[in-house]
Order: sequence, then structure tokens, then C-alpha cells
Amino acid sequence: MNQSTEEAARPRAALTLLLVALSAFGPMSMDIYLPALPEMTRIFATDVSGAQLTLSSFTATFAVAQLFYGPLSDRFGRRPLLLAGLGIYLLGTLLCVVTRSLDTMIAARILQAVGACAGSVLARAVVRDLYSRERAAHMMSFLAASMAIAPVIAPVIGGWLVQFSWRWDFGVMLLFGAATLAGSWVLMGETNRHLDPRALSARRMVEAFAMLLRDPVYVCNSLAVTFVFISLYSYISLSSFVVIDVLGVPVDQFGFFFGGPVLAFMAGSMIATRLAHRAPIERTIRIGVAIGVLGAVAILVCALLRIQTLTTVVVPVAVMAFAQGLVLPNSIAMALQGHPTIAGSASALLGFVQAGVGAFAGWLAGLLHNGTTLTLACFMAGGWAAAALTHLVLLRFARRAKASGA
Repeated sequence: MNQSTEEAARPRAALTLLLVALSAFGPMSMDIYLPALPEMTRIFATDVSGAQLTLSSFTATFAVAQLFYGPLSDRFGRRPLLLAGLGIYLLGTLLCVVTRSLDTMIAARILQAVGACAGSVLARAVVRDLYSRERAAHMMSFLAASMAIAPVIAPVIGGWLVQFSWRWDFGVMLLFGAATLAGSWVLMGETNRHLDPRALSARRMVEAFAMLLRDPVYVCNSLAVTFVFISLYSYISLSSFVVIDVLGVPVDQFGFFFGGPVLAFMAGSMIATRLAHRAPIERTIRIGVAIGVLGAVAILVCALLRIQTLTTVVVPVAVMAFAQGLVLPNSIAMALQGHPTIAGSASALLGFVQAGVGAFAGWLAGLLHNGTTLTLACFMAGGWAAAALTHLVLLRFARRAKASGA
């Protein structure tokens, strides 16, 4: 495609809406069927960790597939890879709708994830293609705030639909994927002006990833994002079991309690959007980390004291979600800013690490879940403690090392 970047970006409002939808593929595909997980343990005659495999297999595949989308989009462009990925997503989702066994469901979720990660990787890469660092941070924050609507609405819809059948949740995913594919076909022009003919060579891929790993700012911001995702994925993995089974909330009301923290995340992202041009990005991140640690300490102390109520779970989680809205979009923008010629690979490596570690943490949390709130509290607090260590110690060291040319 020979469109210029400006032409590819028109109309701006429609493209932004499309980027929101693409960014929402991961949350949508994970959150809408969370209320169905307890029911799926009975339908497929499995346990908590078995049902949770349908989630962790999705997130693990989501992580690995990103390593391929990045270099492929650097070589062939964003548009063709996006359309192919969305087609794969539709196929995997259709298989989820018709499956009758847990093994087939897991396989279908893997295929679904291969397609879904195209939206996340390429949306970030498109933002990097089009905008400067400050504007990219603004857009990342806006996308984060906007796409938070999906995790608010999805569990509510999922909790209502599961009363009829858990398959209806995947039917909604199918419709969402078809609509986004149609929108991408019409609206998404090619934004990559730095097509790299060598992007798929093994040597070039190694060089690109090595360049990223030598950049201390990229590494530290990527680690911070990853540690925050440990907290996030742990909550996603265990929330339905904690809220429904431990705290006794009816399944059709689960979405309302799940949505509270998501609204807090939206609020944090909106504030980050307003601060993008008014305050240093690093300061916003530090404030977010401090708030996240406070929420993590609160949920851990309550869990250790065996205070298990909706208030002692949802309120601290909402505080941490607000902090995520401040930290994640800004850290992602900082990580990607320094590498315009390999933006796809940079986005892919970041996504691989955050989703891969998050998937492992979610699986481990499900395996260690003991019927209380303690496992959830430990994983969420651990993620924020590591994020604080990264930003307060490692990132400061990284800036010094880069300034000195070390």
C-alpha cells in the first residue's frame, strides 16, 4: 500500500475507535467468559486449575505469538498481518462455540489467541508509527481508558448469558471479531513507513531483540509493565472463584463487582491522558507505583488477618487498578519510543514478556488457590513490590547508565 501516514490515519476519530477495539481483543476474550469458569468446571468435569487452563493457555499463546507478529509486520506492514490475525481469531472462536470437550476447548483457545494478539501488538505499533513520545503516551492512555469499557461490560454480559449457556459468551466474541475485521478492512491503511526487507532473517531478528535488550530504559519499563501484569492476571484468573465461591456473590452479579476495579483503571488512564502534556511521564509513573503499593499492602494485610469481605477485596483491587491506569500506558510509551525502525519487534517483545509472565502467574495462582483470598493477595502484592523495585531502583540506574554511555 502506498498511502502516506497522514492518509492512513484518516479519519482520525474512526481510526482511534478501531484501535480501541483492537486493543480490547485480549480483555474481551478473557473477561467475558470469567463468570462461566465455575460452571465450566462442572460441565467439563474438571477442577479449578483445569478450567483455568482455558485462560492460561490463551494468555501463554497470546504471549508467544506476538514474537512473530512483530517482525512480520516490520517486514510486510501492519495491515496484512492484522487482517490475517483477525481471520484466525474468527476460526478459533467458532471452534470454541461448537466444542464439547475440555481438550478441544483448550486447543481452540490457543488458535483464538494466535489471532487475538494481532490486535494488541499492531495497535501499539500503529500508535508508535504515527505519534511522538508525548503524543503516543497520550494516545496509549486514551486507548487504555477507552478499552476499559470492555472489561466493565464484558463480565456483566457474560454473567447474564451464562444463565442460558456458556457458549453464548463465545458467540459474542465471534460477533465482536467479525465487526472488527470489517472495520479494519475499511479503515486501516498501512502506517509502517520503515518496511525492513531483512526483518525475518534470523540474524536480523536476533540483532533487533539484542538492540532492545541493551537499551536499559526499554528493559526497565518492560519489566515494570510485566510486574504490574502479574498483579492484573492474577486477579483475572482468580476473581471469579474468589468473588463467587469464596465471597458468595451470585454469578449474574459478578460482573458488577468485577467492573468496579475496571472503572478505577479507566479513571487512572483518563488522568494519565490529561497529565501526558502537563507533567513528566516518569513522575506520573512513580505516583502510580506508590498508589499501587498502598493497595497491595491493604489487600495482603486483610488476607493475612482473614478478613474476607467484598470491601476488603474490591476496594484494594480498585486502588491497584487506578494505579495501573497511571503506570501501564506511560511505561509502554516510554519503552517503545526509542525504536521507530523496529517498532513491531519492540511491541512484540514487550507483549511477549508481559503476557507470558502474566499467563504463568495466572496459572500458578489457580494451582495454589486454597479457597481463601490469601493466594490472590500474595500474587497481587508481589507484582506491585517488584514493579516498585524496578522503578525506584533499576530505572534510576538505567538512566544513569544510558547518560554515561555505559
